[in-house]
Amino acid sequence: MTYCVAIKLNAGLVFLSDSRTNAGLDHISTFRKMMVYEKRGERFMVLLSAGNLSISQSVREILQTQQLEDENGGPPITIWNAKSMFDATRVLGAAVRHIQERDGKALERAGVDFNCSLVFGGQIAGESPRLFQVYSAGNFIEATAETPYFQIGEAKYGKPVLDRVLTPTTPLNEAAKCALVSMDSTLKSNLSVGLPLDLVVYDTDALACDNIACIDEFNQYFRMVRNTWGDKLRQAFDSIEDPHWDSGDNAASIQPDSSAIRPVKKITNSNVML
Repeated sequence: MTYCVAIKLNAGLVFLSDSRTNAGLDHISTFRKMMVYEKRGERFMVLLSAGNLSISQSVREILQTQQLEDENGGPPITIWNAKSMFDATRVLGAAVRHIQERDGKALERAGVDFNCSLVFGGQIAGESPRLFQVYSAGNFIEATAETPYFQIGEAKYGKPVLDRVLTPTTPLNEAAKCALVSMDSTLKSNLSVGLPLDLVVYDTDALACDNIACIDEFNQYFRMVRNTWGDKLRQAFDSIEDPHWDSGDNAASIQPDSSAIRPVKKITNSNVML
């Protein structure tokens, strides 16, 4: 499996991915899930992938040459000349469908599902940064102010901190820290996600990015984040009072007298029919 998260903010975009793939406990490999496409001053785009590795690699391979017909009679649309991230994402969706048409039946005969999840985001000159999630059928949705991030892969472990912290006005570096905490929570709970990590932090209207990092187990900042987050969680947990089993209406009572719903009843007669 894998875990990737991408965040869209007023200040820019954050992308983070792990690099572990596995086909069993004794067959673990490292493959990067992130691709960066840049034409400085004109466009900057990042692709994250999860799912079947052969499918996602095939999609990535043909994406740079995939073309869509221009309905207005212009030259074919590619990710390199698309005038909007929406059109660039349409090209990506066409690449996914191309691989499905080419390999789908063979995979089905082999008992393999066509499983591919993608996140594609960036900025093209003339519009604001945009972020999309692309599904196996090539269709996609766009991030909004109400949903400023997308996750693919093992998403459940890292979701709570994203929901509690992120808003469109969150500063970029704070969002990057949040993404790393989200990743650490996933690493802690799921062995199918692993280091090294790839991190990109993109500033709105830069149309280029040099804030790209590869994070391994020796990265001092990530080690500090892991240790600090674990320590603070423990401190927060210890600061919460244990439940009291005596009746009453104090804040620590787990059985308040004012509760409208009563506890489950005990069965004390073996002859009672349920």
